[in-house]
Amino acid sequence: MPTAVEQNALTTTIKSWPEQTKNFYNDVRTEMKKVTSPPLKEVQATTAVVVITVFLFAAYFWAVDLVVSASVDKMFRYFSHK
Repeated sequence: MPTAVEQNALTTTIKSWPEQTKNFYNDVRTEMKKVTSPPLKEVQATTAVVVITVFLFAAYFWAVDLVVSASVDKMFRYFSHK
């Protein structure tokens, strides 16, 4: 059973939740007013960079996969004939 001091601390904590929640949402509202959206040109430029990078990585991994799979295939053929 909790002591009187522990019970008092718990009651105080629970009673402070609404005020803490209100303060949190006020802080969020204040910070959201500072947020700005990037211009359309910047969004288009970064999107283009991401798309090009994805294709470059895809080509790189395709080439690496081709080399590794050919090497493994040659190893299996070599050792299966021995």
